[in-house]
Formats: sequence, C-alpha cells, structure tokens
Amino acid sequence: MTRNPNQLKQLPDLDAEDFGKLLEDFLQSDAIREGEIYTGKVLEVGKDFVTVDIGYKSEGQIPLDEFIGADGQVGVNVGDKIDVYLERRENDNGLVELSKEKADKLKIWDQISEACERDDLVEGAITGRVKGGLTVDIGVKAFLPGSQVDLRPVRNLDQYIGKTFKFKVIKFNKKRGNIVLSRRALLEKEREDLKRQTLDKLKVGMIVDGIVKNITEYGCFVDLGGIDGLLHITDMSWGRVNHPSEMFEVGDELKVKVLKYDPDSERVSLSLKHITDDPWATVDRKYQPGQRVEGKVVSIAEYGAFVEIEEGVEGLIHVSEMSWTKRVKHPSKVLSIDDKIEAIILDIDLKNKRISLGMKQIEVNPWTLLADRYPVGSHIRARVRNVTNFGVFVGIEEGIDGLIHVSDLTWSGKIKDPREVYQKGDEIDAVVLNIDVENERFSLGVKQLGADPWDHVEHRYPIGQVIEGKVTKILDFGAIVEIEEDVEGLVHISEISQEKVDAVTKVLREGQNVRAKVISLIPDERKIGLSIKRLQEYEATADYNEFVQKQGARKTTIGDLIREKLDVAALPSGKRSEPIVVPDFHVQRDDD
Repeated sequence: MTRNPNQLKQLPDLDAEDFGKLLEDFLQSDAIREGEIYTGKVLEVGKDFVTVDIGYKSEGQIPLDEFIGADGQVGVNVGDKIDVYLERRENDNGLVELSKEKADKLKIWDQISEACERDDLVEGAITGRVKGGLTVDIGVKAFLPGSQVDLRPVRNLDQYIGKTFKFKVIKFNKKRGNIVLSRRALLEKEREDLKRQTLDKLKVGMIVDGIVKNITEYGCFVDLGGIDGLLHITDMSWGRVNHPSEMFEVGDELKVKVLKYDPDSERVSLSLKHITDDPWATVDRKYQPGQRVEGKVVSIAEYGAFVEIEEGVEGLIHVSEMSWTKRVKHPSKVLSIDDKIEAIILDIDLKNKRISLGMKQIEVNPWTLLADRYPVGSHIRARVRNVTNFGVFVGIEEGIDGLIHVSDLTWSGKIKDPREVYQKGDEIDAVVLNIDVENERFSLGVKQLGADPWDHVEHRYPIGQVIEGKVTKILDFGAIVEIEEDVEGLVHISEISQEKVDAVTKVLREGQNVRAKVISLIPDERKIGLSIKRLQEYEATADYNEFVQKQGARKTTIGDLIREKLDVAALPSGKRSEPIVVPDFHVQRDDD
C-alpha cells in the first residue's frame, strides 16, 4: 500500500511501548464488532450487574435481571463462561455494553434456521391463543395456525394451552422475526408410517385394538393405528342400539373384529358383537312356545312393542296380544320404554330370528268363562254401545260386546238400518244365540224373545182362507199386505182385480184395509200368495156361503194345492231378496 508522505509527517513521535499498545487497540477494535456474539468469562456478580470479560480492553456489563430464572434465583456464578451479545463497544462509562438475552435469542434463531434447513423438528410449549391460532414458545415466539394443530379441525383451541409438543417449521423469516409451525404435518407423517405398519398385518377375522375417533348416527370411526375402520351401529351389539353415543365416547379404547378389509380402497369394516357368540344360536334350547318370560320394553311401534328377553334376543308383542278385552289403539297406551313385563312365548321363528309374545295370555281369557255365565238361550238386558248399518253392539262385560245382527232384530225383517230404530245408551232385552271363544264373538237376538209367527202358519192360514189385512207397501208388481204382526202376504198386480190393472196405485194405497184369499203357501220360505180378484170371484158363486161355514175346519192338503194349480215355489217369503213367482207373474222383492 502506498502511503502519503504528508500523512507520515503528521504522526506523533511514539516510543516502542506506546506503539505496541496502539497497535493492540487497533487490532482489538477491528476484531470485535457490535452485533456479534462472543464468549466471555464472568468476573463479578454484583447487585445490579454481572461483569464479563470478552477479551476486550474493557469489561462488559449485563443487567442482573437477565440471569434471574423462573424460581427467582440468579443463575450465574463467577468464573462461568457464557455467550453474550455485543450491543456497544463502549458506553458512557467506558464499559462494553452486553446482553445475554439477545445472545440466547440469536443462538435460537440460528438453531431454528439450521433445523429448518435439515427439516428437523423443534419443541415448544403453547403459551396462548391469538387470532387464527396459538402462540408457541420455542425459545422465541412462533405462530401455530388453528388448521395445523391436529389432523382434524379443532373447535376448542384452549385445551392445548400449556402443553408441550414437537413441531415442524413450515415458514421461517429471520429478518422479519416470523416463524410458522405445524403439528399436523408431523402427525400426518407419523400416521402414514403407522398406517403402513397396520396395513401390512391387517387381516379379516383378526381382533385388533382401537380408539374411538368419531361418532355419527350410523356408527363409530375407530383408529386402528394410522387407518380408520367403521364400526356400524348394527355391529355394535347383538341387542338394540338406538344411537352409538349410548355405548361409546370419543377416546374410548376397545377391541374389535375385522369383518371386511379392502386393500385397494383401504376400507375396513369392524364389529364388536362378533367377538361374542350370537345369542340366537341357543334360543331353541332356552325358550319354548308357552313359556313365561320376563323382559324389558326397548321399542314401541304402531303395531306392537319389542321386548328384550336377553341381550340380543327380542320378541314382539303385537297390539292384538296385549289385552283380552280392551281395544288397544296404540301400544303406547299400555306400555312405555324400559317397562319390565312378563309375557308368554307364542311362537319362535329361528330362521328369521323372530319371537312372538303375548301379554294377555298371562291372565285367564274371560271369553272362556262366558259360556258358564251366559248359556245359549238365556235372556240378558244390556245397554247399546254402538249402532251400525248391519247390527247393534251391546255391552256384556267390561271390554266384551255382543252383536245383535240386523237379521235377528225382527222376524219380518222390516228393520233395514238399525240406526233408524236404536241409539247409543238404549237398553235392550235379548237372547244369547252363540258364543265363539276362538274368534271372540258373542251373538244375540231380539226376535228370539218371542215365538216365530210363521210357526204353524199353515194351520192359521190354509189355502183358500179369507184374510183381512192392511196394505203396508206398494210395489210396481203388486202390494204387500200385513196379515198379522211379522206375517205378510203378496197380492200380485194380476190378482188385484178382475179388470186389468195398469198401475197398483190406481187401485190400492198404503194403509188401506183389504180382504183377500190365500192362494199359495210355503211356510219354510215364508211365502203367502193372496188374491183379491179370486175372493171377489168366489164370493159371486153360490158356494160362498157354504164355504164360509166350513172355512174354520178346513185344512190344507196336497190335493188342495193340486186343485188350486199353484206353483208354490214361486210364492213370496220373509226374505225380500228372493224372487217371488205366483201364477201368471214373476216379481223381485227389495233386499232385506
């Protein structure tokens, strides 16, 4: 290097000792720079400062506070070697200004930088929560985003505060003092390694340990070690499970059996119940039809209630098997969930795993006692409970009704719709006709209280008998005449008058009293044929007076029928639905 001669002239005269000192100061000032870290030796631990020698012409001072630990004790002694950060080479007191805290932080930044380059992990404690995530102390302050805390989104981040974990550095900027960490990246790598190990040994039928990771309505996801398997609700228990949360909580440890495993899709189906034997395998040895069992109501449907008689074995009590006498509209009116009851086994279907139960069979069937209390033919008085178009229901006992069919209300069949005659609450006298225990039917009759007016009708109204009655109904083809109560006869339109009759209403009217002659009779079919015309013809003959005298003693014979030349099979009956055929005409009566 070329020196300016003028500059050399300006240098003071120095002896050898002064020159050596000046040279040493120059070399030290050039070697020690502000903003660097140096290793020094503790010379003194004072009241406020710690004096440190870093090999410079002057000692350095560090505030004592930087050495006080969490326990409140000073963590340094005379003679200790420590790393310090040179803030100023000379302060106002002529001393070197040092900092241990800054030295520590700079060293940590360097360590983190090296870890980031080598893709190493760092360890730190989560200290607090900030917007979007958590703060982590790894020697310096770092940020942990909420999405990087765990493998799945975490709702409550506060649960991690105070805990220490290892993290991966995913973003590092020393100049800006910005460090971003991820725990999720670490967990994903660990899970992937564990997953490979699990898949290598996983086989259908093996029993494995797992941890409940998530719960849904249809089942639980179980962590088997890097891979999740589904434990479906139907495979949790041989018994009934309404919701998986009834059996499990997140974090529960359990043993499960591998039912299915697809290596391509990595889907695993698990079962808890298949670790134990199917209880239905021994049902036929434990239970038989007719056996009384105890159980708990576990479910109620519109058609019945399901009763658990042991874990995994349920039976159905149909709504029709709940009471002998009550009409149960819905099982919930009789039973509630968790009710403990007794029942009788009615049937066992092993193939379909079904058991039919009955509640009412626990008690005596009241229908079996009715025959003794109400013998056929006995008279009872009962109150009307309901009236329909086909009959009247009356109360026999609590829950037991008897039916008086419309055909058993009168002998004549005049009542077409019972609702026109009877009302709910009416009291009726009736006769017991039949008791069908198996089908639970109690039949009654009102008309049977009196004798059948058609009994011996042939003696009262023989062929040729002259009768007097009231017209009760006008038909297109004739008129119905009431001879006596519940005994009617038909005057066909051709038998009304000697002259041709175009319309019955032109000659007869309802309520009119008429006289007629009995011209046909079939008692079994309740048919009597009448003729006004033939009576008029007969009364015009000379034999009429003689006939009147003998009428009372006359009896109908086969010869009489032949002489009258009648087709008796065609005469009217008490059942209005049957066709009526009398000489020279054919009619159809109204439906009874």
